[in-house]
Amino acid sequence: MTELPGPKPAAESAVESQTIDPSGEEPREQSVRSLRGDAWRDLRKNPLFWIASVMILVFVAMAIAPGLFTNTDPRDFDLGEARSTPTGENWFGRDTQGYDLYARCIYGARASILVGLFSTIGTMIVGVTLGLLAGYKRGWVDGLTSRVAEVFFGLPLILGAIIILTSLQGEDDTYLWIIFQVVLAQVVLGWPSIFRLMRASVLQVTPNDYVASARALGASPLRVVRSHVLPNAIGPVIVISTINFGGFIAAEAALSFLGIGLRPPTISWGVMIDAGLAARSSAPHVLLFPALFLSLAVLAFIMLGDAIRDAFDPKSR
Repeated sequence: MTELPGPKPAAESAVESQTIDPSGEEPREQSVRSLRGDAWRDLRKNPLFWIASVMILVFVAMAIAPGLFTNTDPRDFDLGEARSTPTGENWFGRDTQGYDLYARCIYGARASILVGLFSTIGTMIVGVTLGLLAGYKRGWVDGLTSRVAEVFFGLPLILGAIIILTSLQGEDDTYLWIIFQVVLAQVVLGWPSIFRLMRASVLQVTPNDYVASARALGASPLRVVRSHVLPNAIGPVIVISTINFGGFIAAEAALSFLGIGLRPPTISWGVMIDAGLAARSSAPHVLLFPALFLSLAVLAFIMLGDAIRDAFDPKSR
């Protein structure tokens, strides 16, 4: 039978639009590249990403299961061996009170990682929520939240933390309450930077055609924000928050050094550095090892954030 001319079915047109391999193999559809796919390919080729990831996994393992790294109780002390130098039995030696430095460096990762994690999550929740609200609603909502953010942004970290922590500290504070106090201080003083970044990203995303199309089709503001604005504006916030993770750990050490951050009986690198400063001349190893662990943790998160930022930056391609 003679085939009548006319439009071909959609299935046949789709088959003919596929890429045909000259060697005669089965037709293959052309791959669709995306920003996330390109970023992941760049990350896999970046050695700093893998180095930082391995370091972070080690520190997270130390925080979750310190028993995998040491069997020594970090609260067992021997005053007769105070400030003893590293030996085969005590790899890092002992501190000024006779505690095993290696065990305390391992167990100190938990408090420092928790402070960094909860501070990062808290600043993201507050900053992203207010940034979405200000950037999408605009008008008086944008003006009010921006002015409030400017007030908190102008507060010095140390001064603001002194006011918050001294008003919350008590004599019988528990482990989690001590950590919560430091996290609260850093969230209150750290959310404005995330807010400003999220607001700027939302202002860039909302004029795009897919947002206007969703509105024209009758999507509610909540659905537009959740399905279209947030996924396309959250990228820069994730990158900066990864870098801030290390900054929050370093800030906790600075606050502990001033005596207003984490404090005994909580074990953290900042508390150990504060205690080791008095013995830095006669027993420098008491200060060296916790400072080394702290520096490596901060460096790992900053390296990871830099690698992610370079991967998601189109200008670097």
